[in-house]
Amino acid sequence: MPQRRKVKKGRVFLAIVFVLLLVLVGLYFYVDSSLRRSNALPDYEGRPADTPGTNWLLVGSDARDDLTQEQKDALSTGDAGGKRTDTIMLLHIPAGSGKSTLVSLPRDSYVDIPGEGKNKINAAFALGGAPLLAQTVEGVTGIHLDHYMEIGFGGFAGIVDAVGGVDMCIEEPMQDPLAGLDLKPGCQELDGTQALGFVRTRAFATADLQRVQNQRKFLSALSDRATSPATLLNPFRAFPLLFASTDSISVNDDDSLFNLGGLAFGMGGGVDTATVPVGGTPTLDGVGSVVQWDRENALRLFGALEKDEPVPADLLQQPG
Repeated sequence: MPQRRKVKKGRVFLAIVFVLLLVLVGLYFYVDSSLRRSNALPDYEGRPADTPGTNWLLVGSDARDDLTQEQKDALSTGDAGGKRTDTIMLLHIPAGSGKSTLVSLPRDSYVDIPGEGKNKINAAFALGGAPLLAQTVEGVTGIHLDHYMEIGFGGFAGIVDAVGGVDMCIEEPMQDPLAGLDLKPGCQELDGTQALGFVRTRAFATADLQRVQNQRKFLSALSDRATSPATLLNPFRAFPLLFASTDSISVNDDDSLFNLGGLAFGMGGGVDTATVPVGGTPTLDGVGSVVQWDRENALRLFGALEKDEPVPADLLQQPG
């Protein structure tokens, strides 16, 4: 009789494990099928050949279409129409060991846009959406993009809230009424609204050049929080994060939840960071203030990434 009870308990345990596995597998496929997808990385004549490692184009758009007026007011997004890029980053995850590299491409970078002539790089997104932006980035960097991720204002704030906020250390007071930002110095936990203001504000002497540093710093901290045991092993954090991601993230047609996991873990534990080397910031007639790249050093930076080699130390910046 005791032996039969042991066998019965063992069968019940296996049945429970089997059911849990079915639920988890079903949840994975449900979330994966719910991701927003678009043909962001189409092939075209002259596209750079595949390069070693994994390359992501990360885009933060200022789209407000999915926000209610109440949400716009709470997030201080304003009511501007259209769709532009507040953030453009290239993430390179090496094929072997070593840190990933996160490179900011300032949105005012003055570059060649296929079929449109020279303009600010964020104009590519406004003129032709993700496909034209991706082609522009591949053209000016020489790097083949493997994956694409885009997130809007509301989605960004939702993901931050889903993981319970993100810890940041602020060196100086940060105030920007246009971004709804009012932060005191010191280490503190930022909620979604505060985080959005932190990565959007340009209220600095160096404007966008300081903003891109803040964006990299925050994205790295967010990835650490999202991949931490405190998030992954806590269903009250993990499940909201999964569903917030499906509601707010747009990826390429052949990207999956598995790829997004690789992105998060590729940034977990810290990354090397850089801004494209700047040669000047002139004001051009009909275009306005632009960022011109230091061509020689930009070639060194992207040449290293193209070959999946470490970026020269003099081109890297500290995470903050």
